[in-house]
Amino acid sequence: MRIFTTGLFGLIALALTGLGAWLAALGGSAAYLLLGVAMLVAVWLLWRGRPAGLHLFAAIIALWLVWSLWEVGFDWWQLMPRGGILVLMGIWLWLPPVRRRLVPPVPGEGSAPAMARGLPLGLVILVTVAAAGAAMLRDPHDIAGELPGPRLTSAPATGNPVPDGDWHQYGRTGFGQRWSPLDAITPANVGNLQEVWRYQTGDVKRPDDVNETTYQVTPLKVGNRLYLCTPHNIAIALDAATGAEIWRFDADSGMNPDRQHQTCRGVTYWNTGAAPAAEGPACVERVYMPTADARLIALDAQTGQVCTGFAENGTLHLEAGMPYNPAGYYYSTSPPVAVDGRIIIGGAVNDNFSIWSQSGVIRAYDILTGELLWNWDSGNPDDTAPIDIAGGETYSANSPNSWSVFSVDADRGLVYIPLGNQVPDQLGMGRSPAVEEHSSSVVALDVATGQRRWVFQTVHHDLWDMDVPAQPVLLDLETGGETVPALVAPTKQGDIYVLNRETGAPILPVTEVSAPHGAIPEDFTAPTQPVSALSFEPPRMREADMWGLSIFDQLMCRIDFNRLNYEGRYTPPSQNGTIVYPGNFGVFNWGSIAVDPERQVMFGMPTWLAFTARLVPRDQIPPPEAGETASEQGLNRNEGAPYGVVMGPFLGPLGIPCQAPPWGYVAGADLVTGEIAWRHKNGTVRDMTPLPLPFELGVPGIGGPIITRGGVAFLGATVDDYLRGYDLTTGAELWKARLPAGGQSTPMTYEVEGRQYLLIVAGGHGSIGTEPGDYVIAWALPEGG
Repeated sequence: MRIFTTGLFGLIALALTGLGAWLAALGGSAAYLLLGVAMLVAVWLLWRGRPAGLHLFAAIIALWLVWSLWEVGFDWWQLMPRGGILVLMGIWLWLPPVRRRLVPPVPGEGSAPAMARGLPLGLVILVTVAAAGAAMLRDPHDIAGELPGPRLTSAPATGNPVPDGDWHQYGRTGFGQRWSPLDAITPANVGNLQEVWRYQTGDVKRPDDVNETTYQVTPLKVGNRLYLCTPHNIAIALDAATGAEIWRFDADSGMNPDRQHQTCRGVTYWNTGAAPAAEGPACVERVYMPTADARLIALDAQTGQVCTGFAENGTLHLEAGMPYNPAGYYYSTSPPVAVDGRIIIGGAVNDNFSIWSQSGVIRAYDILTGELLWNWDSGNPDDTAPIDIAGGETYSANSPNSWSVFSVDADRGLVYIPLGNQVPDQLGMGRSPAVEEHSSSVVALDVATGQRRWVFQTVHHDLWDMDVPAQPVLLDLETGGETVPALVAPTKQGDIYVLNRETGAPILPVTEVSAPHGAIPEDFTAPTQPVSALSFEPPRMREADMWGLSIFDQLMCRIDFNRLNYEGRYTPPSQNGTIVYPGNFGVFNWGSIAVDPERQVMFGMPTWLAFTARLVPRDQIPPPEAGETASEQGLNRNEGAPYGVVMGPFLGPLGIPCQAPPWGYVAGADLVTGEIAWRHKNGTVRDMTPLPLPFELGVPGIGGPIITRGGVAFLGATVDDYLRGYDLTTGAELWKARLPAGGQSTPMTYEVEGRQYLLIVAGGHGSIGTEPGDYVIAWALPEGG
């Protein structure tokens, strides 16, 4: 027993001493080195059979508890890795059979003195357990509060007219609010929701798919039909009441390992009012689907047949006019905007593949014929007249693109474009003045001409892939005694910009703050960066925030924290390696936020997950491996650039985040005052661990929320496979349903014959590893109550 105990404890002490010395040498905390040395002394005393070994071990646990509470407070998930092993070691030493073997009684000594030797250790263990229990009963990260009730007495502005029971565009209307005026489902009855139908598309992840093959689609509901698309570009119409398939159309977009994403976020609906003469009686109502091989296809909404009068036999080829044509490097993943007889579309350019990338041009076509009406190119922003494609003209190469969803204000004749970066994202050398001005910005374009009305930049000289990822949300704000046309722009870095959508001027204050410097010699950093008064930016990361399941992987994360470059948000990329926090996964991503236009509030899912980025000189990049597919994680090659970049989440040796949880929240904010009313951790680790543990740590996710007039918000998105309903006023979780696959899409709600339905598409997400599938699932309250 003595050999086993002292041998094992000695190895633990030696490991802590060695790793602690490494951490201290890097300028980190010396506490782990001192802990290891003290434990070595205690082990030596126990080996010698000295009672002082037990007392020293008790003192070690007591002092370690005091130090841990000083460093992180009563935070159970932070205290657990620091003290778990130590407490277990203390309990082992306290056990009478072990204690008697290690510290034998003195001949003739009574039982009372022998038992007294374990008293200090036992008392310390009791105090430690009590402190842990107290920590488990509180959540230091929670913000409790309430959002205000309805502020408007008249009907709110919600965008283009849509029947209350329908959902005509990605965010329900062109305003992108993700708000439904339906109110049958309320906080009082949401717990009664029951599944009413389930449909499977048959489009499942394939062995030859790229990593990020994912269902991100929000279906549309028009009349009694639902319209959706699948990752491999199958358009489907379903009966909204039963889920029965009405028609399907396979675009046959093929497979390509160079595609970074294999997804379809949605289709676009348009009622022409009358069919073009060339198409006869069909195609009065149309569904437009973008594809992974850079096409836009027009389909008859009633039959699923191709509308042959549009473009070239129903197909618009988006590669036309592009400076390069490497298959797989350019495609459209988001539904275009239909407005005023125009269909306006952008496209996704592979991140960090090659400097010889396609243009990020935004194009408007005649919605009936497919004729090019205007093109706005962020690399050549002043000339919007259609280029002469037949004559060989091309758009500017590698200009900032827009891969997400647009918003539109038809009355003002403006379309709002969230823009990304020039490739490579982490290298800013050689960007033109036009590229510098438009990168990571929101741009308002004239629907009729494509001319720019205004631009608002959210990151200056972006070196972190902080492209604006989300559809801007439009609403009319009642503030200062007047009604102001507003635009709300969520960003990856966590700022929520509230702007006047006519002028681009901030409604909530925006300030410029000093930013870290120290870019590589070939590049530079912006001296300041904008910060909004409404921001979900996480607190600056500290060494104390490093985490793990045990003291060892927590210690390794502390070592990595000190090895990597980190001076707060916007620390520039480096060859040494840089912590990017918030990471380019985003505090907010394409799922955007949901806004209640009556209550003037928002509901969102902030995600705090650190990433790392390490620049790799060109001569150190190995050739591609056989079968290598596109990915945003791992080595990004940046062909033609002096550096590639290795990117990914900041993980410890066990593959879990190095930063302490929570990693994901739900939150509600007042858009009039800019105040965050409440914030609660969201989601469990049930599907993150080999065992289905229900621990609610607050987990990452990607996807979007919706709000109903009934006062309930709905959200899937998290890496555990659930769809949840929340009280919009307080953020309290009211209901959840287990999904058969990852719910990384935005739900929607609609009505058929007076019955309100809730629907989500569950198909999983390749990059975050959730369960793949092909499910479309609808819930409703029991009929009659």
